[in-house]
Order: sequence, then structure tokens, then C-alpha cells
Amino acid sequence: MTSIAAVVSREAGLPKDDTSPLRLWWQYTRLPLAAFVLLAVVFATTRIDLEIARAFFFDPVHQRWIGADSWWTNGFVHTGGQWLVRSFVAVAIGVWVMTFVKPDRRELRRPAAYFIVAVVLSVAFVGLLKTVTNVHCPWALADFGGSQPYVHLFSHRPAGMHAGHCFPAAHSSSGYALIALYFVFRERNARLATMGIAAMVVTGLVFGLAQQSRGAHFVSHDIWSAFLVWMVSLSVYAFAFKTRLWGAYTSNAAA
Repeated sequence: MTSIAAVVSREAGLPKDDTSPLRLWWQYTRLPLAAFVLLAVVFATTRIDLEIARAFFFDPVHQRWIGADSWWTNGFVHTGGQWLVRSFVAVAIGVWVMTFVKPDRRELRRPAAYFIVAVVLSVAFVGLLKTVTNVHCPWALADFGGSQPYVHLFSHRPAGMHAGHCFPAAHSSSGYALIALYFVFRERNARLATMGIAAMVVTGLVFGLAQQSRGAHFVSHDIWSAFLVWMVSLSVYAFAFKTRLWGAYTSNAAA
């Protein structure tokens, strides 16, 4: 029997998806992985990070980052952005709880649960990596008035070099984590799914550029964050939720 999710997908203009979770995961991994590997190699073997920072975000005359003292980057985008993403998660938690109070809304339970898990795991994973990768923020480097030498990613760190905790980019990862909205609506509505991608791109870029203007991160830090968030969100959708968020409660099936 044709599933409700498949019917909804066809009516929304989305293709029927009979692929296995592993096959779907690989379909959604191939192109992002190829682009990521190419960019990661370029940034890890050149000084393009430094050149971009000098050209767009650092004022050599006054030896300062252009967004270091800006309310827009520090208060609005950084602090405000954190609360924006937290608000999204809080709303999703509220929706998830509501589905137990109002059984007629239980079709929202899995989409809400997925969004919560995907966003929290994405941000937590990037945050955890920051504590172990030993990469310094641009503002700490001697090239920009700091005290630490610039070392290529994955290169040997000189003995006695202080530990760094700035890679990947945690703040932009919270913006990129909104890619979970794509998977929330993927089976339901093509337009809303596309809006989820747009939300991820716009929010992640704004968060990332603001942090780069403060000297908190390089471009490569954001590239890594975007890819890692994509992989976490995709993997949770494919393997933990078996590519199905909608239509799970059309029978007596449990979540």
C-alpha cells in the first residue's frame, strides 16, 4: 500500500523516495563531499585564509579587526544569533511536548524531534571538536598583532605553542544547523524545503562573516563547520529517523 508520506510528497511536487537510508545518505553526500575535499585541500595547503582576512576583515593601519568593536557583530549577530537558534530549538521542544498533550497533533512529533536532535548534535559536535583540534583564532596570530605563529591545518605545532580552541567555527555552525529545516520539510513541501536551505545558507554566512570580521575565524573554519553540520543532519535523518519524518502515525505505529 502506498504510504501517506509518499502521497504527500507527490502532491507537494517531491519525488517518491523508495531508496534505502544508506543509498539516500550517499546520494546527498557525494557532491558536498567532493566540493568539501577540494576546498579543504586548497585552504589547508595555501595561505589563502590569511590573504582573505587581510583583504576584507583586518585594518592594517590601525591594526584591528573591522568588526571587533561593532555592536552589529558582537551584540546583534553573535549574541542575538545565539538566542535566535536557541529560540528555534525551544519552539521545536514546545511542539514536541504539545504532541503528547494533543494527540491530533502527533504527526508533528517526529519532525520536531528530528529538528531538536539534529541541531543540538550539530552544534555540540562542532563545539567538541574546537576543544581538541588545537587551532588558534586569527586574532591570536602574529600576522594580525597576536603572539602565536600561523600553522597550516594538520601541520605539526611547534613545541611550547599555546593551545588554541577556534576550529571549526562554532557560531556559524549554529546557523548552518538550520539545514535541518530542509529535512523537516523534504517529504512534505518542496517550497518549504528549499526555504530551509536558504535559511541555512543565509544564517550561516551572516554568522560566519560576522565572526571573521571580529578575527574569531578564517573562511576555512566555516567551510568545515558547514560540511560537518550537513553530515550530522543528513546522518540523523537517514539513519536515526530512517528518512521518514511524516506519516508515522497514520496507523498504530509508535514513534
